Amino acid sequence: CPCPGTPEDPMNDTTVIEIATLTMEVALKLSAPILLTALSVGFTVSLFQSMTQIQEFTLAFVPKVVAVGAALVASGNWMLQTLINFTEDLFAMIPGLLA
Repeated sequence: CPCPGTPEDPMNDTTVIEIATLTMEVALKLSAPILLTALSVGFTVSLFQSMTQIQEFTLAFVPKVVAVGAALVASGNWMLQTLINFTEDLFAMIPGLLA
C-alpha cells in the first residue's frame, strides 16, 4: 500500500493530510453499503406510497430496518476485514511516523 510514514517520509503536514484522506476513504467504503441500501429502499417505499396514496410511517420504517439489517449481515465480514486491515496498516505506520 502506498502508505505515508515510511522512514523516508517522516511525519509532516502532508503525511497528516494523507492519513486523514485514507481515513475518510475507509469511512466512505464502510458506510456505503448501509447508506445505499437505506436510500434505495426508502426511495422505493416512497414511490410506492405516492403511487398508492398510503401515508403510513411504519410502512417506510420497517422495510428500511429489515434491509439495513440484511445489508449488515451480507457485508459485515467485508466491513470488519476492511477496518482491521486499515487499523493494522495504521499501527504499522507508527514507527515510521515517529522517526
